[in-house]
Parts: sequence; structure tokens; C-alpha cells
Amino acid sequence: MTTHPANQQFDVIVVGAGPAGSAAALLVARAGLKVLLLERGEYPGAKNVSGAVFYGSAILNELIPNWWEQAPVERPVCRRDIAFMSPTTAVALDFRCAGAGFATAPYNGFTVLRPKFDRWLAAQAEAAGAFVLTSAVVDDVLRENGRIVGVRVRREQGEIYGKVVIACDGVNSFLAKKAGLQREFHPHELSLGVKEVLGLDPAIIQDRFHLTDNDGIAYEYLGAITEDVHGGAFLYTNRDSLSLGVIGQVSSLVERRKRPYELLERFKAHPAVAPLVRGGKLREYSAHLIPESGWAMKPKLYTDGMLVAGDAAGFCLAAGLYLEGMNYAMQSGLAAAETAILACQKGNFSARTLSVYQKNLKQRHVSTDFRAYRHAPSFVNGPRLQNLYPEMVAQGMEQIFRVDGAPKRKILPLAYRMVRQSSIKPGQLLRDVYQVARAYLW
Repeated sequence: MTTHPANQQFDVIVVGAGPAGSAAALLVARAGLKVLLLERGEYPGAKNVSGAVFYGSAILNELIPNWWEQAPVERPVCRRDIAFMSPTTAVALDFRCAGAGFATAPYNGFTVLRPKFDRWLAAQAEAAGAFVLTSAVVDDVLRENGRIVGVRVRREQGEIYGKVVIACDGVNSFLAKKAGLQREFHPHELSLGVKEVLGLDPAIIQDRFHLTDNDGIAYEYLGAITEDVHGGAFLYTNRDSLSLGVIGQVSSLVERRKRPYELLERFKAHPAVAPLVRGGKLREYSAHLIPESGWAMKPKLYTDGMLVAGDAAGFCLAAGLYLEGMNYAMQSGLAAAETAILACQKGNFSARTLSVYQKNLKQRHVSTDFRAYRHAPSFVNGPRLQNLYPEMVAQGMEQIFRVDGAPKRKILPLAYRMVRQSSIKPGQLLRDVYQVARAYLW
């Protein structure tokens, strides 16, 4: 391999200081290797959307024991609600747990504000010995004899060389495309999330959401709140704020000619949501693309001298019951780091050596989860599950509970009548039952 100036030569270059990139840099630095973490924002987290739920507490605890005692977390998530909406009604499934692992250490998950959390995690990598370079826009990969050997940065540093490059640069991974590992995505494979952070007094949050001490709740909504756009909405409680937003499939937004911020305003005005956000003061507004097709949009994950992790690899599990991204980003970043460390130990950076990444992803249950739920995204992101069925559930419950002097309706005849009145054909209903079974039961 050609030699390069020492100050421009690293064992590993990680591009993107989100959960995947910072976790990878932290593990590589602890192995005693020279690692550079590049971030295009002014600081790690500057380009990320505020407000999220991080379900990877146990994962991070392996790296940083009792990490929640020092990290800028908001509230442990002890309740999760899934609400099915009509224009005027909401029917919710409410899960709550005050037991060990949810309300107490090691916790199942926390609400976090991404700029604060990502900045903290990158600082842990830097403290372990990683070099962190911000405001660094990567324009291209560098190649020698067909192998990727570094990156070209739009700064005075110019060309920076590394034995292994780990691309953690987000859903529209520029590096993965430059390396020929990722194709262009179709609009139906991506969703656009628009989000607000609303300031609210902690005492009001605790009283309004019936929370004990610092406990938190995550709401997820399906149905009429996105009108005829395929998507959903969410609301999370932070210490002194609420994170809320809507997510709409890009192709559906374009086809229906709907503006995401209009759907967000409609969501906030819904009778089941308006009392929860009343009095909140806008602190932040942001938007972000989300990879939601799971296994179907997974790129080739490695080539000579390069690995792909996090959102760049499509590791966001949008499978209805499971809406998780940060934990899989972190796990894939750690798997990529383990692979890069092994390659440096062997002194071999070929695709054959880096192919052990697939084994590491399986051991960390990333590829196994995405393969197991590979059929879920196409069904979950379809119009009937995201729009029609939730609204039917809400309207059905409204009719069951209505007292108007008419005879009481039994549930099966009522359901049959609602199906007959809807646009669902019997064949579609049977296919959907099969899709549910295939996605979740076997």
C-alpha cells in the first residue's frame, strides 16, 4: 500500500457521528487503534432531529456501565400506548410497567433529545482516544488498486487515508452510493418525519400524563390523523418538553399532494391530542428522512476497505409493533467496529476479510431481526393498516359504546357490517390476515 503523511493516516475512519458512528469510534479507540470520527455538523448531533426513544439501554450499558447516570437522558419509558384514530375518536392499547428493567435500572428505554445525546456519545469516543473532526463534509471516497483507502473532505485536510472506512452517514448515504454499494431508493421506501419540540412545565407533564416521578410515556398513533397519507404520528414526554410529529410515506405525500406540516397541525388539533399539547411553547421544528423498508432496502454492507452501518445500511425497524432505530444503529456500529479491529489485526482489508461483518451483525441480532420481520414493512406501510383499519376500529368502538335507544349490537355482526360498508373486498381481507400472520406469527 502506498504510504501517506502520518497526520493524514488512520487505522479507521468513521463518517457520521450519530449512534452508529460514535459507538464504532468508541470501540475502535478502546482497542488502541487510531480512529477519526468525521461529522458534517458544527457538533455531533447538530444535524439530527430532536426527540426520540432510545431502546438500547442494555447495549450501551455493555460499553459504559450505568451510562444513564451521566448521559443527558430525559425520562425512562415505562408506558407505551398505540392509538387507533378516527377524526373524532381514539381507541388505545395501553402498556405500562413499573417493574425492574422499565422504571428502574437497567431500564428498557429512555426518551432523549438527539443533539444532546449524540454530542455526549461522541464525547465518550473522543475521551477514549478518537479524533473528532466537525464541519467536515465528505465529498468522495479514495481508491487505490480498486480498494477504498480513505475519503476526500471539503476542508483544508483534503485527502484523509484510512485502512478501513465505516460509512455511518445517514439514510441517503453518499459514501455507500459512491462505493457502489447502495442503489437509489424508491419514494415508497422512505418516509418523511416532521417534528416539533414543545416546552412544558415538568409538573404539568407529570399531572397531565399521570406519570410518577420522572417516568415517561411514548404514544404512537395510526389512522385519521394522517388523512389518506400512509403514515402515523407519535408523542413522547421529555423532562420539560414534548416531542411530537407525523411520519408520512414520501410517495404517498407526493401522490396525495399533502404538506407534512399541515398534517402535523391536524394531528395537534385532534380531540385526543389537543389537551395533551395545550400550552406547549414551540422550541424546535425539524424534518428528517427515515428508511422504512427494512430488509428490502439493505445495501451490500461491505467492500474492499469499507463497511456500511446505521441508517446508511437501512437499519431502522419500522414493523408496526416495533419502531426502533437507534439501538440497531448502535449495534451495527459495534459490529462494524469489531470487523475493522479484526482486519487491522490481520493486516488484511479485503472484502473477504470484512465479510465477517455479516456474522457480527447476526451475533448482535441485527440481521436476524430484520430478516425475521422482512415482510412487515410492506404491509405496515400499506393504506389499509395505516389508514383504513385503525379508523374502523375507532368507529366500531364508538358504535359499541353509543347509547341512543337502539338495540345493542353484537360485535361480530357489527364488524361484518362495517367491512361490507368499507371499500375492503373479501379477498383483500383474507390476504391481510395472511400478511399479519406472515409478518408477526411465523
